[in-house]
Amino acid sequence: MTSAHRVGDELPPLDIPLTRTLIVAGAIASRDYQDVHHDPDLAREKGSPDIFMNILTTNGLVGRYITDHFGPAAVLCKVAIRLGAPNHPGDVLRLTGRVTELTGAGPALATIAVTGDNGIGRHVTGTVTVALPAPDDEGSGT
Repeated sequence: MTSAHRVGDELPPLDIPLTRTLIVAGAIASRDYQDVHHDPDLAREKGSPDIFMNILTTNGLVGRYITDHFGPAAVLCKVAIRLGAPNHPGDVLRLTGRVTELTGAGPALATIAVTGDNGIGRHVTGTVTVALPAPDDEGSGT
């Protein structure tokens, strides 16, 4: 979906079900063995109602959101996020984005403002800079 984009364009939202498996697998994949990401009893002992997603998993989901939209030839250059409300199992994370800046002709750089909300509030706020392929590079297979 790397057709012409303009500043102000909204990306379609992406809803991600927050399963216990996703939260635990993300923590394990990023070698984050903090008990609050996999042990509900210890998470509750520390004041959380349940386990919660780590920042590296959120970072990966934000990157996926952008590359799913812009296509496999798009290259993430920078992902800068800040967390808010935690992601707990049984909720849904809804990611949304808006193009805030475009520079260059091709490969162009696009800056996307990204937010992600769940049932208790704003989980993530950030910006992503992505390099977009030149229009003649799309689908060339080279």
